[in-house]
Amino acid sequence: MDLMDAVITNIAAPSIRADIGGGESLMQWLGAAYTLAMAIGLITGGRLGDILGRKRMYLIGAAGFTLGSLACALAQEPGQLIAARVFQGLLGSVMLPQGLSIMKEVFDDKEQAKAFGMFGPVMGLSSVGAPVLAGWLVTADLFGTGWRMIFLINLPLGLFALVGGLAFLPAHSATRTVRLDLVGALLAAAGSALIVYPLVQGREHGWPAWAFALMALSVAVFGVFAWFESRRARVGGDPLVEPSLFRKRGFSGGMVLGLIFFSAMTGFWLTFSLYAQIGLHYSPLKAGLAGIPSSLGMVAAFGASQALLKFGRKVMHLGVLVMAAGVAGLILTLHLAGTGVTPWQVAPALLVAGLGMGLVMAPFFGSVLAAVEPHEAGSASGTLTSVQQLGAALGTAILGTVYFQRAKGGDFLWAEQVTLWVEIAMLAVVFVAIFLLPMHPVDEHGQPRSQPQEAEPADQVLA
Repeated sequence: MDLMDAVITNIAAPSIRADIGGGESLMQWLGAAYTLAMAIGLITGGRLGDILGRKRMYLIGAAGFTLGSLACALAQEPGQLIAARVFQGLLGSVMLPQGLSIMKEVFDDKEQAKAFGMFGPVMGLSSVGAPVLAGWLVTADLFGTGWRMIFLINLPLGLFALVGGLAFLPAHSATRTVRLDLVGALLAAAGSALIVYPLVQGREHGWPAWAFALMALSVAVFGVFAWFESRRARVGGDPLVEPSLFRKRGFSGGMVLGLIFFSAMTGFWLTFSLYAQIGLHYSPLKAGLAGIPSSLGMVAAFGASQALLKFGRKVMHLGVLVMAAGVAGLILTLHLAGTGVTPWQVAPALLVAGLGMGLVMAPFFGSVLAAVEPHEAGSASGTLTSVQQLGAALGTAILGTVYFQRAKGGDFLWAEQVTLWVEIAMLAVVFVAIFLLPMHPVDEHGQPRSQPQEAEPADQVLA
């Protein structure tokens, strides 16, 4: 439900703008407001699970997310819709980290690799269905609702999530008393907002000095956040983010990698969807269908990933190279076919790009969370998913800005080609960032998961 709402507005954005008005930045804010709010709340959401119980917070988050979806559907002007997206993202941030934490707790070490391996295909299936579903709902105009049905569809899904959570999720009792770090939460929220807001709005205001000042201030705020969290841990408090997590190479390297990779992936989908509808004049449904090859490639990669896990981070390196090849193939296709390009012509390049995305994503979550200890699970899952969402917000802001800046004169083909070259540059940075991870995921004892210690009981070693 979360992943679907993160990408579904990419298809519906032009129709939403045509109905309720707003500038080009509205099409960026539809995604960025949601993912930024999600990023701001996720670390706190993970901690709330530690304090109040993961099942309880999941149910509260699911109920609030459903209400936020209803508010989005009822919005009458851009400000209302963006505010509703922020609310939806904040409540989603309460729901989402509980899932990863519960997976870390309920599965034994041997089952965790399989559990996280299944997490990827679920994400892949969502990425397949969301754009097509959004396109069909907007085009079908069910009961005269138009784009609003992309949010109304969450009402039965939210009810299903609530019933399923009540029936199947295990209750969680905190093993120790944890106090919520409100100062840390405010600092993390301020730092995230200070970087995303000027990136989205700066272009429409001609890149004034305040935009660059806010981005510089964001770096300073995150520096204060890191200092405050370390100090809180030293004096015996409960930091929002456990500093011990960043002493684990797999986790700290995964944070950098996740920020860059999810920026590249989200920005790619946003700009392709915009180009398909604004530049190529595809209908919302046709634009959604055009993206299916990439989503199918992701699913195929997730299915093959279990057999490739023994190669460690080399799988991610391969994935980045394959994705870059797909993006380069898309650039070539657009150059040769021009503005008359069809979905069939871009399908091979998108399929290859999707394969690459899946090869990076499939081992990512398991690799980063492998060495996390039980008492760190809430903080780790909240931080990991927060970085994922912050990366998505940054990708929307950065690549969306590049696209609209180049499309000012109406040359949408040139704008998309430039954006894709920036995408390749970002993937080059992702390739280098993968070296920050250990060669193989390691457990909390620092041992490779594929080479367990014989001295340890079988149920204490990560498979």
